[in-house]
Amino acid sequence: MADGGAPDYGEVNFFTDPRVARDPYPYYEYLRGQCPVARVPSSGVVAVTGYDELVAVYRDSATFSAVNSSLGPFPLPFDVTGDDISEQLESHRDCFPMSEHLVSFDPPKHTAHRALLNGLFTPKRLKENEEFMWRLADRLIDEFIGDGRCEFAAAYGQPFPLLVIADLLGVPEADHSMFRELLAGKGPAEDPGWVERDEHGSVNMNPLAYLDKWFTAYITDRRASPQHDILTEMATQRFPDGTLPAVTDLVRIATFLFIAGHETTARLLSSALRVLAEDRDLQETLRRNRELVPNFVEEMLRLESPIKSDFRLTRVATTLAGVDVAAGTTMMLLPGAANRDPAHFDCPAELRVDRPNARQNVAFARGVHSCPGGPLARIEGRVTIERILDRLSDIRISETRHGPPEARRFDYVPLYILRGLQALHIEFSAKP
Repeated sequence: MADGGAPDYGEVNFFTDPRVARDPYPYYEYLRGQCPVARVPSSGVVAVTGYDELVAVYRDSATFSAVNSSLGPFPLPFDVTGDDISEQLESHRDCFPMSEHLVSFDPPKHTAHRALLNGLFTPKRLKENEEFMWRLADRLIDEFIGDGRCEFAAAYGQPFPLLVIADLLGVPEADHSMFRELLAGKGPAEDPGWVERDEHGSVNMNPLAYLDKWFTAYITDRRASPQHDILTEMATQRFPDGTLPAVTDLVRIATFLFIAGHETTARLLSSALRVLAEDRDLQETLRRNRELVPNFVEEMLRLESPIKSDFRLTRVATTLAGVDVAAGTTMMLLPGAANRDPAHFDCPAELRVDRPNARQNVAFARGVHSCPGGPLARIEGRVTIERILDRLSDIRISETRHGPPEARRFDYVPLYILRGLQALHIEFSAKP
């Protein structure tokens, strides 16, 4: 299908079509128009666009396994037999990519490993981390404010949440600049020589394995020499039954927190700045009414959910919204669609900074897999918006890079898991 023109949504491939990457919302409405739970014959998934239906799936881990949470329509490593595939799933779990990570665990294993995070993101620790955020925000803004312009994603959107989560976890400050370069594509993550292989030469199916060596060293060091940080608490935490987790278990949790806490917030910040830069009245409204900033962050989470799709695998045959779903079905959960469900949000495509139920967005999921870093991301959004408004005025989109208002050109990450800008070029004046 040619790239351009109005798609035939019945033929659209959500996973590969560049037009859906740029603007998925018409496709979501097409799916919702069929049913809040709709079969997609081209990929074999069942798409969930309804708010209530999506929340129901998130909260029912007995019926819907998270084993394929980050995968999409991954071919099952077994032939489905019967209306309950629980035993087959468990015996083949190691065949699924990302199976080492908390995001793909189901209870009771998920319950035990999630308990290792209990008490880590406390209000006291988040308050201490917020003090670091204000200093970091100024430090990053100082790097570009004299230029009157910047590419916001690279200058601020990416490094800010990366360094925040590094500080919160307790990553040594001496390693911060290394990780900043690493996740900007200037380090070993982009080096084919760093691809891990097992003893048989097969590629490691854990895409975060390149971080293991650092976090293994951090966790091992904290067990030997405890410090006052989250890595120490993780290193010394025990399972509910009193057993000490293997270092590998803790490394998997730490690396996922590190990446997830960085990547999704980076997309949120760039989306928020794009909206601000398009609307000078909104800039002034938020400057004069700082109490509206937290709700503006919630509206951005709702309107441009950083997690574009999440997945579940039906363990048992079930019915959802009147649709019969067989065991072994891939459920495609679309938070960006649920967050624009008109049955739950009035005029859902509109930004309303005073929307009373904006915080009910499902950008951070629900149920046992709700994002543990949600409170952190909300603070990062608030601190960023407030400090940007404090120090920059007349924030606007670069027409040289993105075109005039009536013909904007933005590139979005070509991924079906994430929703976010590749780059955001802005211009501004420094406030005295």
